[in-house]
Amino acid sequence: MPKETLLQLKDIHVNYGGVKALDGVDIGIDEGEIVALMGPNGAGKSTILKTIFGLAPIYSGKILYHEKSFNPISHQVVDMGIAFVPQGRRIFTHLTVEENLEIGGFIIKDRNELKRRTTEVMELFPILKQKRKDRSGTLSGGQQQMLALARGLMADPKVLLLDEPTLGLAPKIVKEVFAKIKEINEKHKTAIMIVEHNIKSVLDFAHRAYVLNRGKVVFNDTAKQAQTSGILENVFMGRME
Repeated sequence: MPKETLLQLKDIHVNYGGVKALDGVDIGIDEGEIVALMGPNGAGKSTILKTIFGLAPIYSGKILYHEKSFNPISHQVVDMGIAFVPQGRRIFTHLTVEENLEIGGFIIKDRNELKRRTTEVMELFPILKQKRKDRSGTLSGGQQQMLALARGLMADPKVLLLDEPTLGLAPKIVKEVFAKIKEINEKHKTAIMIVEHNIKSVLDFAHRAYVLNRGKVVFNDTAKQAQTSGILENVFMGRME
């Protein structure tokens, strides 16, 4: 049985001033799929995530969720089942781990359900459970990234958007973060769209990859094909027009 396409961008154009950040982008992610967005700096990868989450102005084109077109406004996007973990963690360092998670579950109005969800998410991140009463600013960089991921899961999203989740982390911690992303995908069937500079590592567990260059999609195929086709070398070495 074919999987449902959860989220689609169709002919999306985004301009920042006179610069075309996205130029006719078509992208989709299926139920339970991990999709990597790749390309050099300024290619438009992060802009795609921000566009989906209502943080970049769409000049033209449309976004569909469950085949229905919508106008992205951040808090409404969360209600729909899409969560965004931005670059640089951005946790509330003066609040405890538990309080950060509760903020991630702001759409949950029932206190008992919020408590149940917090407990469930912490089971996935034992270190956070252990440090639930600690101020988040006292956590290591890797633990803060785990908290950012956990907070993104509080609303039980169907699609998780991750922007450079391993930026600035030591190689050992990078492996732990990737293992956790894979576990989230496998256990909860969460579809994940990820922008990541550790290209080889992310292609080892992604299902599919899009490669962008100057705001356009220049490749859309399996992660394995992205590794073997030579497309990444061509784009990063500036060999593509």
